[in-house]
Amino acid sequence: MVGVHAAAITFDLHVPESRSLKAKRAVIRPIVDGLRHRFHLSVAETGHLDQWQRAEIGVALVAATDDRVREVLDTVERFVASAAGIELLGTEVAWFDPEGVLS
Repeated sequence: MVGVHAAAITFDLHVPESRSLKAKRAVIRPIVDGLRHRFHLSVAETGHLDQWQRAEIGVALVAATDDRVREVLDTVERFVASAAGIELLGTEVAWFDPEGVLS
């Protein structure tokens, strides 16, 4: 499939001020909603669901070129890193290979 360029990125987050799952979700929800509505991406909280001060957010995107995917990934990472109430601990990117293999 020529012309399909896709990637998924996960963000490992620390929510230092959270003292409950409800408080954590109050910090994470605006990030998830912001990514969905501002960038029109598929987004979900994907890990650390039962921990008060940790969260993982997964984002998937498809674009016409690798350069566009990289540009959006950079913008999304800056958006998440600048969010209030969190510390970005790490990111991991997985690229979709049109041959059907993830790299």
